[in-house]
Amino acid sequence: MASIFAKWGEHLVKLTWIPQMKITELTKVTSVHAVCMLDGYVMLVHIKNRGFNYPGGHVEPGEELEKAVLREAYEEGYVIGSIQYIGAIEVSHEENPAFDPNGKYPLIGYQAFYRMDITECHPFLRKHESVTRIWVETSEVQYVIHDHELSQFILAEALTLNMDKGVI
Repeated sequence: MASIFAKWGEHLVKLTWIPQMKITELTKVTSVHAVCMLDGYVMLVHIKNRGFNYPGGHVEPGEELEKAVLREAYEEGYVIGSIQYIGAIEVSHEENPAFDPNGKYPLIGYQAFYRMDITECHPFLRKHESVTRIWVETSEVQYVIHDHELSQFILAEALTLNMDKGVI
């Protein structure tokens, strides 16, 4: 488990990475994300006005988390694969004086993360909010994602699953 404070827009939020956290309140999941792997590389997508990151996004009303992460990986990266849950970031606004209790986000919410082993890679069409995808060596991901340092904990957990399968 690792915690940081991050500035999101004008708001200061506490982010805590919790590997293998069991999510019991699905309504508090604000987004899903996939660490997409192919031949030892990580696929990152460049989202308009946000830079490179793991593909992901919001869960549609009534949508299962697994279906949402598969949909987002396809919409943003044009990939299909098998997924395995790796953990969640707890997003806490408890110390955020600008938090709006009537806003669209809960006081404490979660971003669910999965590892995807890509089985199909389709042509990149730029039909959604991503403008490109790139393939990055695992040791180089930290130099490409400029979001926050928790992305390295997430990648480490995803790679641990790889080692559990006996694949290096």
